[in-house]
Amino acid sequence: MPITLPETLPAFDVLSAEGVMVMGEGRAKSQEIRPLRIALLNLMPKKIQTENQFARLIGATPLQIDFQLIRMSEHQTKNTAAEHMEQFYRPFNAVKASGEKFDGLIITGAPIEHLPFDEVTYWDELKEVFAWTQTHVHSTFGVCWGGMAMINHFHGVQKYPLGHKAFGLFQQDNLAPNSPYLRGFSDQCYIPVSRWTEMRQSEIDAVPDLIPLLGSDETGPCLVQDPKHRALYIFNHFEYDTGTLLEEYQRDVEAGKEIILPKHYFPDDNPALRPINRWRSHAHLLYGNWINEIYQTTYYDLDKIGS
Repeated sequence: MPITLPETLPAFDVLSAEGVMVMGEGRAKSQEIRPLRIALLNLMPKKIQTENQFARLIGATPLQIDFQLIRMSEHQTKNTAAEHMEQFYRPFNAVKASGEKFDGLIITGAPIEHLPFDEVTYWDELKEVFAWTQTHVHSTFGVCWGGMAMINHFHGVQKYPLGHKAFGLFQQDNLAPNSPYLRGFSDQCYIPVSRWTEMRQSEIDAVPDLIPLLGSDETGPCLVQDPKHRALYIFNHFEYDTGTLLEEYQRDVEAGKEIILPKHYFPDDNPALRPINRWRSHAHLLYGNWINEIYQTTYYDLDKIGS
């Protein structure tokens, strides 16, 4: 939450420059408060696990969140009970037809990295979602494949197959310490990575509208801000639970698939030992900062979003 200070107080400019949330007295007195409407477009096969992971992060702030679940209209999931989907999810075409607006939208990853974007069965509808965010969503957060799809759609940045899976817990450098989204971040942090494709820093750097926030020499760009489209793109998984990489590793081992041991994840690289969570605090910081930025900049009147 922001601290309210007189705008003429020296600390106002000092703290603002450091990325601390500072609000002038006039703005504070004029604010109106309401719950934030945050939606999750869930493209992951394990819907309930993904719901829990994101709800845990966005629900950890002092703000009241109205959390909504959205699915693609025609795509049917095989891993979550139909009753659960019917009870808790709305198809995107119904949400779009309703005309309702949202303060925030998270678009998750999806296990379809091997496909070119235009070969994904719901790609045309997903492009509708991206266009819809510009008129009906105040801030969008694309995660892993969802982030890659968004940055490709808006800026033409390509994804490239990797020779082997980027899999494990990887250190990231803080590239923009004064960014409000990295408020409270250390100079370096760790994040779970699990993907067969990558975006390249050179292509991101070639787009003037994009701002790199986190990146790694080992796994490339991680977090990118797109102010023009009011979006963040993250190519890795702060939302993962402590055991999520372990579950993925065990799943592939049991299926007889070729899989490497996740790097920097198990103590002494011993899969018999319980992994240590080294990313939880930064995960809460990032999503808390995102929620607070929405709170600071969104309209009280939802109808004005996208205007």
